Amino acid sequence: MGVFPAKGDVGSGGYVGQIDLSALSELVVRLKDIRIDVLRLAFCDLMGVERSRDILVSSMVSVLSNGVPFSSEIYRRTDGAATGQSRIEAVKTAGDILGYLDIGTLKAVPWEAGVAHGILDLQNLDGTAVAEDPREVLRRVQGKLTAMGLVPLVGPELEFYLLEPDGNSGWQRYGLGGGNIYSSGLKGDPENFLLNSLRMLEGFEIGAFGANHEFSSGQFEINLWHCIATEAADRAFRFKSAIKEMGRQTNKLATFMAKPFNGESGSGFHLHFSILDDLGRPLFEDKGGPDGLSDLARSAIAGVLRHARAVTALCSPTINSYKRFAPGTFAPWLVDWGLNDRGAMIRIPSQRGLSTRMELRLGDASANPYLAIAGLLAGAYLGIKEELTLPEVRTGDPRDLIALPRTLRDAIEALRDDEELVELLGDGFVDAFICLKRDEIERFSRYVTDWEFIEYAYHL
Repeated sequence: MGVFPAKGDVGSGGYVGQIDLSALSELVVRLKDIRIDVLRLAFCDLMGVERSRDILVSSMVSVLSNGVPFSSEIYRRTDGAATGQSRIEAVKTAGDILGYLDIGTLKAVPWEAGVAHGILDLQNLDGTAVAEDPREVLRRVQGKLTAMGLVPLVGPELEFYLLEPDGNSGWQRYGLGGGNIYSSGLKGDPENFLLNSLRMLEGFEIGAFGANHEFSSGQFEINLWHCIATEAADRAFRFKSAIKEMGRQTNKLATFMAKPFNGESGSGFHLHFSILDDLGRPLFEDKGGPDGLSDLARSAIAGVLRHARAVTALCSPTINSYKRFAPGTFAPWLVDWGLNDRGAMIRIPSQRGLSTRMELRLGDASANPYLAIAGLLAGAYLGIKEELTLPEVRTGDPRDLIALPRTLRDAIEALRDDEELVELLGDGFVDAFICLKRDEIERFSRYVTDWEFIEYAYHL
């Protein structure tokens, strides 16, 4: 909004825990001057869900000066079957973690008068970063690239469904009527939700620049400008929360679930990725190189291909995610790459020059933005570090290629077994993530689905 200090402008750091009280008091005055009386303090859990707390600006100095406490159980779930620890014991041993406001993330909320939104970084009581914090995971991986003088840029593309009440305590797709791909206006969006959301998001300053209807009824896409990877993840995280909040204001449910309906398109989360040097010069193009790509770009792509099965767990993180993958669709099922091929896992768009990039099409919209981008960067970093050679573009029988995991169980096992990737992401994070996913799989294995009832109840 222009009234908030940029990251690092207040004191020597960017976090409230590192600035003096007089600077924080000055910020309170500036917030009140623009009639903001509530600060929403948010952070991202392992599933990508926003966890937050509202505080009054009048109490900001007292609340923020020593960090905002949260239960560490938000990340540190215990695998009771493996450790013998009961749920009661796990709750008793859950300690506190502290949230410190990253002041550079403060933004006024256009659809909620008087509210500003800020992202928290999380620390243990001893001052160390919380290893399981998705924002910290991405920061660590990005640091590996920046230490090489490389600046990773990411442009997120996210699809979602908007649902409305069906009159029977359930939900149906909003604006029923198929075939509205690349349409705008009231056709397929009778209440102009998309147009109104795009305008609100401009005021939220997260780089939203374009929007369109997708093929299925009630399915939309909004694009975000590319920027440095950590900021791109912040933007995608805030975008998902914002769309859900704006939906609730009109009695609708916005869902980023991978495939909410049988017979309808799934929702993707595509990541456009390129690299600059530390002087801001693009490094992915080489006019004399094969396909116009530099050796660095080809090694980065090769690295993502090599670690793709493990990265799948981060980009497609739910049981439902694997209902989206199928041959002959825009959702990839093979570890492959192609030139302007929207069926490939990695697509190289036709543009060159400053727009030379790769598009990772592996992810679905349910993915945690920090973790999906961390997985992409980790694969690229390993490929660059090891100077991997990019295989030829797919030709011939696709059965000759490696398939992506077909279930969440397969994906988390691939992640667990990828030692290089685990080392980059951090053992503490990977252990917590796999524990959470195994619990999800176990709970689903005991749940009776509608399909089972329809298939078996009458005849058996």
